[in-house]
Amino acid sequence: MMPLTRRAALHCLTGALAIPATTRADTLESLRVHATRRRLLYGCAASTPQLHDAAFASALAQEAGMLVAEYEMKRGHVEEERGAHNFTAGDRLLTFADAHGMAFRGHTLCWHRSNPAWLEHAVASTRAATLLTGYIQGVASHYKGKIHSWDVLNEAIEPDDGRPDGLRNSFWLKTYGPSYIDMAFHAAREADPKAILVYNDYGCEAGHADNDRRRAAVLKFLEGALSRHVPLDALGLQGHLRAYGAQVDQTKLRKFLDDVKALGLRVLVTEHDVSDVGEPADAAMRDRAAADTSRRFLDVVLANSATIAVLTWGLSDRYGERGRRALPLDAELRRKPMWNSIAAAFG
Repeated sequence: MMPLTRRAALHCLTGALAIPATTRADTLESLRVHATRRRLLYGCAASTPQLHDAAFASALAQEAGMLVAEYEMKRGHVEEERGAHNFTAGDRLLTFADAHGMAFRGHTLCWHRSNPAWLEHAVASTRAATLLTGYIQGVASHYKGKIHSWDVLNEAIEPDDGRPDGLRNSFWLKTYGPSYIDMAFHAAREADPKAILVYNDYGCEAGHADNDRRRAAVLKFLEGALSRHVPLDALGLQGHLRAYGAQVDQTKLRKFLDDVKALGLRVLVTEHDVSDVGEPADAAMRDRAAADTSRRFLDVVLANSATIAVLTWGLSDRYGERGRRALPLDAELRRKPMWNSIAAAFG
């Protein structure tokens, strides 16, 4: 863990003094406004059941300038039965986004998880490329012209699988080889020429040896894809962090993002949250630790001009993942220290 500089420490302290630990969601300028002032986007993940909560929906429309489906645009929900696409939930989220002037992200077109029960067997037995490309083209065509950015490929890197190229030994790779990566991106570009096409992954923020290996593998992946003229526009940096334990290594993260920028790629923080599981019982202490972790991460990410958006994986503890408290709003939709940290980082 890199120590805070004196200047950064003073900045965090003055920011904390300037804004109360919790504030009402209808006071002060929203994260959406703070981001827009920097010509950036702030957004978050949500699901259709949450939109039935009027208070939450109001806070969502106020705070977020971009929306992404938490789970309802993953293949297991879209194509539960082979060949039968269900866009109801995704369309509902898109309608909400359009009604409130929000950009809309697509997550995700190709992943080794959250797939329908029939898919893996069908891929292995038939080896039909259309099981990948046909699905991507169908979904991306449905949302053509309406998507800001697509997570075309999610978490395709796993150095622990032992391959020289660092690729995850998923069923996609076992069936099609590394060419499935190119197939996925070309299918997405053909279906929606204007959407930003993103490779999305985790574990590039901390300073341990396994994080070093993941950063190196991700860079190798990006360089290889671009050398093959894969239509890849951006890296999605998930930003799942821990308030206690493995910490953000600002120096290594800064160098990594500089390398990504040098490739001509943009950067989006796609799934940011901070876990504080199993640590001090005092909630205020955990909130402060999580806010500090978020701020150290975002100070580096937002200092890089390749960054265009920051999304948190949820907005409020009311619907946050159990045991993970650090989202911008608490269960009563009040702004927490993490909200203050994100606002200050945008500022």
